[in-house]
Amino acid sequence: MNQITVPEFAVMGHPNEGKSSVVSTLTEDDKIKVSQVPGETTVSRAYTVKIDDREIIRFVDTPGFQAPRQTLAWFREHPGPDLLDKFISTFKTDAFFADECELLTPVARGAGIIYVVDGSRPVREDDLAEMEILRLTGRPRMAVINSKSLERDYTDQWKQEFRKYFNVIRVFNSNRADFYERIRMLESLKAIDQDWEQGLERVISAFKGDWDKRNRMACAYITHGIEKAVGFSLSGKITPATDQVTLKEELTRAYQQEIRKMEKKMFSHIRSLFRHNLYDYPLPEYSVLRHDLFSEQTWEMLGLSRKQLATAGAVVGGTMGAVLDTAAAGLTFGVFTAIGSAIGAGSALAGIRRLTKKNSPGLGGDRLQVGPNENIQFMYVLMDRALLYYAHITRRSHGRRDMPEPDREGKMEKMGVSSGLTPAQQKVCSRFFRGARGKVMIRGKKAAPEFALLIQELLEKEGR
Repeated sequence: MNQITVPEFAVMGHPNEGKSSVVSTLTEDDKIKVSQVPGETTVSRAYTVKIDDREIIRFVDTPGFQAPRQTLAWFREHPGPDLLDKFISTFKTDAFFADECELLTPVARGAGIIYVVDGSRPVREDDLAEMEILRLTGRPRMAVINSKSLERDYTDQWKQEFRKYFNVIRVFNSNRADFYERIRMLESLKAIDQDWEQGLERVISAFKGDWDKRNRMACAYITHGIEKAVGFSLSGKITPATDQVTLKEELTRAYQQEIRKMEKKMFSHIRSLFRHNLYDYPLPEYSVLRHDLFSEQTWEMLGLSRKQLATAGAVVGGTMGAVLDTAAAGLTFGVFTAIGSAIGAGSALAGIRRLTKKNSPGLGGDRLQVGPNENIQFMYVLMDRALLYYAHITRRSHGRRDMPEPDREGKMEKMGVSSGLTPAQQKVCSRFFRGARGKVMIRGKKAAPEFALLIQELLEKEGR
């Protein structure tokens, strides 16, 4: 009797075909063990996707077939509507058919079938036996070609055989599939049985709604993180014994370290939002995010071009010197002349100002302050890095355990998105920058929502 209360699919196939990787990707669960060792999965494990504490869909990771030809022979000798129940009750204590009983149990209780094969190898006799077994179950079923290698491709051969046994065929690379590919997989599942269309439509709607919610939260984290970083400042007290050059160096280093912590926290929030919980994947070697936030390489590859910066500086006002100085990767304006290269690239981004007791009540005497940042390029670099990290995380398949291949990074002069912003979008950024630094009367009242909408638009573009 059918005991299924939510749509459930048993992910089946031969050992080491990528079943666990497919389940990990479909459920966005990187805690599922994915191994290159055949037979790693020995018992069926159900993984239920929950959204807002409501069960949406369930995928069952099953052991691989071990005796398909012997199982098929028994099936042919015992036809009938209760075929699966008879097989399981007959062999439940037989070690030879242990894996077959385990993998067929969720199908016996009503689960649909997702049959996974490795498209980089040819079809074998055991595969044909497995396909016939699944056909004889009478359950709705989809065949999935999981391309595990780019060097060998037997997809056409697999498709030719699959057309004899399955309702739907789909190529699904679990190492590369992003959110949109998962949605397309669910759309395909609707076609395996008309009775399941309505239930799967609800699943797809829930997935899309949850994705939109996560993107809105990512937008909030990025907007808040950049606003906090742009408006951040540190100060130190000046006494007769103070070496001001040393104090400037210490304040700048402390300032940069705090900004790095803010960015790291922002990245951590994004990573958690998109459920990369277990594996902290290192960034690929080519990624600009491997460079320090305040390194020359970062500022050369991200942010606005020199021409765009000149215009942006004029719009913001009072930052032209800092803009041009940073665009040239120099340290030539104001008090930074005395610091020189000891601070490192990017130190000119955080204008140090002298504060007195008169203009800073409660601070207690003369102080030196680093920040809020006077250079609008700082905001654009932060924005580019946040969007690149978002793209890295959302495109990273949960079923993958190795490094991703290079993508579009490194193929253009500026690697971020900010250099491609329209003049109108840059004006939104300029207003936000002024608000974050406290240069407007009502701080960020209108500029922050405008900027958040822009970030949301850019996230949608980066996520596709």
